[in-house]
Amino acid sequence: MSETPSSSYSVNHPNSSESEQSLSTRHFNVTEPVVAKRICFYKSGDPQFNGIKMVVNSRSYKTFDALLDSLSKRVPLPFGVRNISTPRGRHSITNLEDLEDGKSYICSHQRKMKPINLEQASRKPLPWQISRPVSARRRAVQLARQNEDGFGHRESRITTPKKMLVFKNGDVRLRRTIVLGKKNTQTFEALLDYMSELMQYPVAKLYTTDGRKVPNLQALILCSGAVVAAGREPFKPSNYESLGYLRPAKLLGIGNRVYPKANAKSESEKSKKWNVSVLTSDVPSAGTSSKVYITLYGDCGSSGPIFLDGEKGKLFQRGNEDIFTVNTKNIGHLYKIRIGHTNAGDSPAWHCEEVRLLSLFSGEQFSFPAHRWLAKDQAGGEISVELPVLQQGQPILPVTVYKVHVTTGDLWNAGTEADVSISVHGERGDTGSRQLLRSQKSKKFLKGQTDIFAVEAVHLGRLYKIVIGHNGLGSGNGWFLDKVVIKDPVTDLDYTFLCHRWLDQGQDDGKIARELPVTDARKRTWAAEKWKFQKGITLQFYNRLTHGFICLYPDGRVDALGDKKNKYGLFDVNVKRRNTCIFSSHQMPSLALALVSGRVTGKSKEKACCELRVHLQPNSCAILESASYPGHTVAFNLQGKVPDETTGYARLSKEFVVHVKGVFHHGAIILLNTSLCQALSLRPDGSCSGAGQQQQESHWKVHKIASGLCMFESVKKPRMYLKIKDDQCDGTGTGDEYCHFKIEKNLETGSVSLESVQNKGIYVGLLPDGQTKPVVNTGERNIFFYPQVVKFGREKPMGTSAACKQEKKGFRESQFQPAKAQEPVPQRPSTPPPSKEMRNPQGGECPLPSDDEWKLSILTGNAGTEARIALWIYGDRGLTGPITLGKDNRKQLFFPRQEDDFQVKIDSIGNIYKIRIELDGLPNEQPEWNLQRVILQHLKSKKTLNFPTNTWLSKNRDDKEFVCELPVVEAGKPIYPIALYHVYVHTGDLEQAETDSAVYLCIYGKRGDSGLRLLHKTGIPVTFQRGMVSLFEVEAVSLGKLQKVLLRCEANTKSQHWYCDKVIVREAENNSEYVFNCERWLPFMSQGIIHSEIELYPQGKIYCNFLDNN
Repeated sequence: MSETPSSSYSVNHPNSSESEQSLSTRHFNVTEPVVAKRICFYKSGDPQFNGIKMVVNSRSYKTFDALLDSLSKRVPLPFGVRNISTPRGRHSITNLEDLEDGKSYICSHQRKMKPINLEQASRKPLPWQISRPVSARRRAVQLARQNEDGFGHRESRITTPKKMLVFKNGDVRLRRTIVLGKKNTQTFEALLDYMSELMQYPVAKLYTTDGRKVPNLQALILCSGAVVAAGREPFKPSNYESLGYLRPAKLLGIGNRVYPKANAKSESEKSKKWNVSVLTSDVPSAGTSSKVYITLYGDCGSSGPIFLDGEKGKLFQRGNEDIFTVNTKNIGHLYKIRIGHTNAGDSPAWHCEEVRLLSLFSGEQFSFPAHRWLAKDQAGGEISVELPVLQQGQPILPVTVYKVHVTTGDLWNAGTEADVSISVHGERGDTGSRQLLRSQKSKKFLKGQTDIFAVEAVHLGRLYKIVIGHNGLGSGNGWFLDKVVIKDPVTDLDYTFLCHRWLDQGQDDGKIARELPVTDARKRTWAAEKWKFQKGITLQFYNRLTHGFICLYPDGRVDALGDKKNKYGLFDVNVKRRNTCIFSSHQMPSLALALVSGRVTGKSKEKACCELRVHLQPNSCAILESASYPGHTVAFNLQGKVPDETTGYARLSKEFVVHVKGVFHHGAIILLNTSLCQALSLRPDGSCSGAGQQQQESHWKVHKIASGLCMFESVKKPRMYLKIKDDQCDGTGTGDEYCHFKIEKNLETGSVSLESVQNKGIYVGLLPDGQTKPVVNTGERNIFFYPQVVKFGREKPMGTSAACKQEKKGFRESQFQPAKAQEPVPQRPSTPPPSKEMRNPQGGECPLPSDDEWKLSILTGNAGTEARIALWIYGDRGLTGPITLGKDNRKQLFFPRQEDDFQVKIDSIGNIYKIRIELDGLPNEQPEWNLQRVILQHLKSKKTLNFPTNTWLSKNRDDKEFVCELPVVEAGKPIYPIALYHVYVHTGDLEQAETDSAVYLCIYGKRGDSGLRLLHKTGIPVTFQRGMVSLFEVEAVSLGKLQKVLLRCEANTKSQHWYCDKVIVREAENNSEYVFNCERWLPFMSQGIIHSEIELYPQGKIYCNFLDNN
């Protein structure tokens, strides 16, 4: 579709002025008006184009745009005629009056014009000459002959045609399929020119998908079927292979054909087999000649389109059932499928009755009734349909019809006749590429026009991006897209995707498809709601799925089941930067919400894992994302608990309605917002409107009468109150009983309703024009107001008065894990006891010990520490930890030759067999600690467990770390030995595979885990070099048979990403070796979420006698 420049053209023009070459004399059969102008138009850069001779007058072309449209049909430019200029390109023609009679002009589809020799172009070409530029294919033949004549040498040629997928370097979304044959592979340089035309950018080098350079045709022939085309920049690693083979060759659905590979999968992904049964309806003409494909979606990803192939002409016929076996990667829990066809053949229309799936891995069976036509001339014109999984006959996700509003820009020639397709992406997958066929307008995609389309799909949740583009076909196919707005009828939200750019191979950056993130709405929402996230504000987070508030308990547990009066559901805001905050417990200020390994818990607020980034959604709900690990968010399952690994993607809830405490305190000044930019305001005539601006006339002062009862006085006009009286609602009240309102809080929306106390059941409502009126509650939103505090009634929100500070000071005594060890609690809190706690039992009256209370004694050796200590306790039925042992006055703990006692409460974890101790937050002035022994004594039974040691926790001493594991010692012997694991980390041999980022490893075995260990060497900064093997040692209580490892890379920038090939763990004690293949980049992206860690499973256990090189 691109213009191919001529291989040779002259820029030497006659000495005459640039427009002096007139047309040869020609007699016309009709009488021309005197004002007519005889003009000849030539094609930019093409000296062999003979020119178009036209008569231009005001009758035939009323506007300059009409002339451009006419020329677009006659001058063979791929994107239509967009520019007309004088022959040398010095002056651009912009209106009909600028054209001169008898002159010649150059037509171009872009601003830059390529000059031609008009003397040569004006001569009529001979029969063997062509009226188009020399193609890349002919140019390749010419170059090949030149190479033969000049050097007597020819490169290796391809004798058998070979299909190859070409990716753009660093952009897996731009890919083209080419067929290598004799004509386009005459030379390697000619092939690069051909690819440059095809990819629409200069191709100078080719690489394999794993980063090896392809230097010549011989190496290209040996490639696996996909290459990466680059300019002069270095190779950019990406996930080329899986995207290239599992998806169509162009933007999904835009091309006429897609090329799936049903069985293609990464070697590191576990394959799943499915039986697919497709029933074609028994109605006339139900069968199809098209190729049918299916896509499976699960909470771990999608299968990509899989074509259901078989004997041609016998599949998908009327009344038939066709059965296939397909392979997919591990997609997790299935929640929807998409089935469709390519609309090819003589009779492409298809009536699908039902689709049935059988997982050959788990035995699960799924049935998807369809009962619909998939045809462009039937029903909605769709050739694919999405079907959700049914549970007890009901879909687990709703099927919705999105309204897609596509606005074409108001520039000349901005419209397009090409086929436009869109793919919508949300939290729960995507719609696949859908062609936008049926607009509510008679003609689609015209200049300045907004077209509305319907896209049916299984509900995607929150939308975050779209991919939109066209197929580049048709005259003048370039398109200027202004914006796309998608309306979600389920959530009643509008998502805006701004573009304001060309989708044109001859304009802008040459792209005809663009990925657009959701824009504007979040910024507007943040501007309106950011007042809630200021320092000192006290919040509650309400979960609409569980109908409960997030609660953080003293033992670090978190759930979403609390009621609005639960004291553990209050959080104080501490702002770190912009939208990054720490939400500390109002009851226990040292404890805060944290995200650790993707799971929400409670941690000391000083830790980095407590920094959460607030993302406000268009519905004003908040998503809390880890600032340290983007993509990890606070989420709960349907039962309000923290989800485990088995929880399906579609069964998570991570949006929360934010409620601020202290909004309606006496003396507070507030706004009663009706939208993101409007509020209830008092007009000069005393009437009220919900369409006022959020300025002083919309400020109301709160007068609290009793609990939940308030009056609202205008700040701008004192002594004028909001009232309901005599079927009128206005701001002319005097402060009597007609001005008293009961505050009804709507937990689901974060709004309030104002019910008149004098007229029960009557609320302040809004008419469609914004005017206030007394109304009854019919369930509509016209009685909802969204309060915003301009000034709090007290110095700070509820819970921070002087009296409460005293209560809080007394409550400091009851700080539980994971917090610092403190004095014993005078009395038990009213909530159920936590699973574990710690105290330093010095003074005070202690309650009788329970079955789970232990005394912990730690003896320090010759060197003490001021650091906090983290403790994990392992039993044969689970573990407890981390328990933080520390104190505000750290000078009194862990002194040399001092024994410190603590009291801990441990859940039922069975028989204890080991502990792990780690220095937490070590100051620079105390770089080491000498630990002599640890003793655990059960307070009720007096059973004692000994952990003798004499070890250093230090990085200054050889082979030492900040962490150590100790087994229980009985009769002078440990019940399990200390094992030394040799860890060999293989970095891949790809470009930019190396990293200097921190890499962590956790080894899991039959007897617990080693904990997350930083891979380092004493005194030496670790850099994982490309193609090299790094050796580390991990000392831990013997884990038994190893089951998996967890690998984490904390890369802050893309340049620090790391490609790990594999990890080998050897245990010297029994000469065993475990191989864990990785073969991927860390961090990596899945389902739009960045993951910095991955779990690897062994490829087999090998027993061998290997030599220890150390």
